[in-house]
Amino acid sequence: MSESPSARELPDGETMYRALVEKDPDFDGLFVTGVTTTGIFCRPTCTARKPRRDHVVFFATSRDALLAGYRPCRVCRPVESPAATPEPVRRLLAEVEADTSLRLKDQDLRERGLDPAALRRWFRRHHGMTFQGYQRALRLGAAFGRMKQGETATAAAFDHGWESLSGFADAFRKLLGAAPSRVVGSLVTVTRLETPLGPMLAGASDAGVCLLEFVDRRMIETQVRRLARRLGAALVPGVSPHLDGLAEEVRRYFAGDLRRFTVPLDLRGTPFQEQVWAALLTIPYGATRSYAEQARLIRAPSATRAVARANGDNRVAIVVPCHRVVGADGTLTGYGGGLWRKRFLLDLERRALASPAPGPARR
Repeated sequence: MSESPSARELPDGETMYRALVEKDPDFDGLFVTGVTTTGIFCRPTCTARKPRRDHVVFFATSRDALLAGYRPCRVCRPVESPAATPEPVRRLLAEVEADTSLRLKDQDLRERGLDPAALRRWFRRHHGMTFQGYQRALRLGAAFGRMKQGETATAAAFDHGWESLSGFADAFRKLLGAAPSRVVGSLVTVTRLETPLGPMLAGASDAGVCLLEFVDRRMIETQVRRLARRLGAALVPGVSPHLDGLAEEVRRYFAGDLRRFTVPLDLRGTPFQEQVWAALLTIPYGATRSYAEQARLIRAPSATRAVARANGDNRVAIVVPCHRVVGADGTLTGYGGGLWRKRFLLDLERRALASPAPGPARR
């Protein structure tokens, strides 16, 4: 049996195999197991049938397994971030998103079987705010949506849980930088999507999806600031029909069942950026183009570098398929989410094309 290059940092093979057979949760996150007969890799706790000892290889990370050519198991989903939302938190989010006027206190959380301190830490780590702050942002987003439809600030405030108009105005000013009566911008509703390549931050305006980025991308904070300036909008957590549609289409894409996204998009940038992004949308599923080909397509053959920069400024990964642009010699270059993800996405599309089509041709 061969081990990965990171094996020196791992327990010995017999210990890992025993953990695999016993589904020992203490080893979850310490290594993943590749099955040579299927080309799939799993968590130690996977409930699928355990392979023979001579049919497994061990990797320190999911990234190592992906780069070695293994595919993530659909049972245990080993590439999902350990930060994936726990089920009790999912239920809580569903509750507060269904009724944004709720103002749950610590005792309310305990009655739901949640530890308020642990929940605070989780929200700070994954959303940059406390749970109480998350609730306030949800209420503000819902209230602002009502105001955009013509409702007064007073009615919107009291309908969404504020006990005083001054408290609503203070919270609104902190979020949007202006009093409710003076805001002329809009909101971008944001949420997290769990994918086989890790969590992504998704955002949608009234017009459509305007953000889909891997949360560990180095430039994500810059992208979010640019998006807010470009749209004149504040980003707040919440729910949106566009995000619901996006989540379903992303799920189907990773399952190999969707080849063309149909969710509405809101792709606002400079005229040149918008031209480049429109060209990206014409690259067929499973195909690739070079940066030079993209430049010629938009009738700017000398602007290859500018095209590459505009590709990097694409804020809607996967849906606007900048991962399908490669070097002139076919090498993989320039992907903000990491070249290992770019390779995974291209391989996924090629494998799907080798299978029977799920329906009409899709992008």
